[in-house]
Amino acid sequence: MRETMAVEAIEVGTVIDHIPAGQGLNILARIQKLNSNARLTVGLNLPSKTSGLKDIIKVEGWLFSEQDAAEMALYAPNATVNIIEKYKVVKKFKIGIPEEFLGIFDCPNSNCISNKEPSPTRFRVKAKQKDLFLRCHYCERTFADTLFMPKSR
Repeated sequence: MRETMAVEAIEVGTVIDHIPAGQGLNILARIQKLNSNARLTVGLNLPSKTSGLKDIIKVEGWLFSEQDAAEMALYAPNATVNIIEKYKVVKKFKIGIPEEFLGIFDCPNSNCISNKEPSPTRFRVKAKQKDLFLRCHYCERTFADTLFMPKSR
């Protein structure tokens, strides 16, 4: 059987690969908040040799920094980011979970000062087995990662 690409190649930009199936839409929403003019190609529920199904997002003309990629970490901590120039991968790295998230998410605690003052939110990452929790620097409350929605910039 001949292998074909399910999503077209890009000349310059970023490819986020190995996104867990179903999480691509969360990452897509984050990318749209960061850059509403981003030119995107999205593949959902594509075959993956390692995980059965995966999502993939290609962003034309935007070379992600590791900070840009870290903003996607809650949705796809094991995804791979490929930086593309002249249709070739020039840099490749795993997203990974950062120690802190700065200014990315609103605090779920409606009484937190970060929701009332114009200061960037700050959360420390706590891992317990396979679950992630984020602790707010300001109100010092700890929340499950599932409570977090991306903050609009």
